[in-house]
Amino acid sequence: MANGDFLFTSESVSEGHPDKVSDRISDEVVDLFLAADPLARVGCETLCTTNHVIVAGEVRGPSSLFREDGSVDGDKIEELTRNAIREIGYEQSGFHWRDLKFECILHGQSVDIAQGVDASGNKDEGAGDQGLMFGYACRETPALMPAAIHFSHEILHTLAQARHAGAISGLGPDSKSQVTLEYVGGKPVRATSVVVSTQHDEDLDQHAVREIVRPFVEQVLPDGWMCPEDEFYVNPTGRFVIGGPDSDVGLTGRKIIVDTYGGAAPHGGGAFSGKDPSKVDRSAAYAARYVAKNVVAAGLAERCVIQVSYAIGISKPLSVYVDTQGTGTVDDARLTGAIQEALDLSPRNIREYLKLSRPIYVPTSAYGHFGREPREDGGFSWERTDLVEALKAALS
Repeated sequence: MANGDFLFTSESVSEGHPDKVSDRISDEVVDLFLAADPLARVGCETLCTTNHVIVAGEVRGPSSLFREDGSVDGDKIEELTRNAIREIGYEQSGFHWRDLKFECILHGQSVDIAQGVDASGNKDEGAGDQGLMFGYACRETPALMPAAIHFSHEILHTLAQARHAGAISGLGPDSKSQVTLEYVGGKPVRATSVVVSTQHDEDLDQHAVREIVRPFVEQVLPDGWMCPEDEFYVNPTGRFVIGGPDSDVGLTGRKIIVDTYGGAAPHGGGAFSGKDPSKVDRSAAYAARYVAKNVVAAGLAERCVIQVSYAIGISKPLSVYVDTQGTGTVDDARLTGAIQEALDLSPRNIREYLKLSRPIYVPTSAYGHFGREPREDGGFSWERTDLVEALKAALS
């Protein structure tokens, strides 16, 4: 994000968006395997369309999740899939947890990948793939997240919580939000427009949906930040009755900017959902966020971008790059060295240090992987700020 005066926009989508339904199912599979074996391997992709779900990919885990012929126990995958869709709230004629057709074509992990990733002899655990990952943090919100994506998530999250609790009626699971903020001197000062599109019952008109949505937007935005009335758009097309996978195909991993920083920071390109923590697309992106957040929390910068890169089967990062965008209190090169002294960024240490080999991933599948509160079960461990003292010590 630049200094100066400008407008910036980010979007979010709800748990009922077709792509997020797919992310949820893929992360259900990850959690199923990690609950049975913390060292299980999962690369799971899900496709959702009208009353049809297909789960594919490769896995490795305990015999309890496989049949005698070596195939994956699809019945267990089907059960958790239907339960997840029911929890999201889909009981519609075009997409119903009970009536949909389910296919599981998961298969065993490639031995070529396994031998490159697994530790053996003097070889440490290697990265599950090559790639580059980014982390980011800034002082725009208490969560140290960019404001536009933070507010976009919160609008939909609070709406979903109210829908599940029965506090509102008439809205369906599928929704999207978009928040545009005005920046003055590089800092957000107000919303200039807000867009919310939400699935609704047949008997609700656009005005009724608008008035259901309004208090949730006003609750999320800071006092005095609400956009002008003529820039508050709710269901701009006028009607959104048919939604979810019945209206649009969903695929795992298609909302990577929603999942991260809303476009306020770079993205390496890899998706998170459906991947166990040996895949650095996921675990190293979490570690990069953890480090960036701790840099900002330590008062070492107002903004911090971190990039790390890996090669498949190699146990050390190929590069670590830090950019505090001119806001750092110490030189970026010096900070880069301090980060590597404070935290070993090898795939094994990331997994062990953040305790990622646990079934903690379903809650990440909607409303962002970052800016969330650490959970008692160990979820969102990368949102802790307990590296602050180590960073300061490395710089002293």
